[in-house]
Amino acid sequence: MQTYLDFEKPVAELEGKIEELRHLSDDTTINIAEEVGKLQVKVDRLLRQSYARLTPWQKTQVARHPERPHVTDYIAGLVEDFTPLAGDRLYAEDRAIVGGLGRFRGYSAVVMGQEKGADTNSRMQHNFGMARPEGYRKAQRLMRLADRFDLPIVTLIDTAGAYPGIGAEERGQAEAIARCIETCLQVRVPMIAVVIGEGGSGGAIAIGTANKVMMLEHAVYSVISPEGCASILWRSGEQAKEAAEALKLTAQDLLKLGVIDEIIREPVGGAQRGKRQTIEAVGNAVEKALGGLRKSDGPSLRAGRREKFLQMGQKGLA
Repeated sequence: MQTYLDFEKPVAELEGKIEELRHLSDDTTINIAEEVGKLQVKVDRLLRQSYARLTPWQKTQVARHPERPHVTDYIAGLVEDFTPLAGDRLYAEDRAIVGGLGRFRGYSAVVMGQEKGADTNSRMQHNFGMARPEGYRKAQRLMRLADRFDLPIVTLIDTAGAYPGIGAEERGQAEAIARCIETCLQVRVPMIAVVIGEGGSGGAIAIGTANKVMMLEHAVYSVISPEGCASILWRSGEQAKEAAEALKLTAQDLLKLGVIDEIIREPVGGAQRGKRQTIEAVGNAVEKALGGLRKSDGPSLRAGRREKFLQMGQKGLA
């Protein structure tokens, strides 16, 4: 069953009518194809209008939509012969981060990302995509492996943030994230990051410090969630909409600020309404970026990545 967001209620009503008419068509000899066609045109028009003027808060809701394709969907659709690698060789396996080796459109590569899960059981297994220190240490291990064997790195970001539990803090959550960012800046291979849903705080930047950073059209990327920001500034989560506006967390805002390099278009109605098309669009964008980066040598890739992040924010200061 399709999950509808609050602002999609008019679309839900029309699609409900379409479904009723289709059931009616099964029971009678009445030809209702013309009426269904008219309603479908209205649905398409409403979706185009709604998604063309989404507010930052509405984009946040779309980015969190449970039916958007997840990391495992992208890996299944884009990576051949994927071999997952587990464990950080220090403490444990963290299933919030899925990563391993495979072939992406002719390139041997290391692919990793946060997996939120698609149902109750998988969400619990993957801890809703919120990694613990061992997850980020696994990411470091995979990046060093890629560097050793001269393999490009592709990361797919979709997390509300790093797991904030006591155990994670006791095992060095902040240090693990910092070391992960450091490893991103040290590797001498092409690195591409794509924010496919929610890019939350250090949990996202830990595997997002790449040569090329891209975002899906309705994804969000921010230092803190709108609810978290509102609870700090206004002592209440009710101002989340205002916080979302102030945070400049949309792909369009971040492209203007120079935080990301490219926006990948989504199908009308968001990635959740066109999973296959979205996965293909991400694959095409990554393939194009990878083709350009492969022309540079290791020292140039590392130097360019470091300079990219050192210069970040200069647009706003100029």
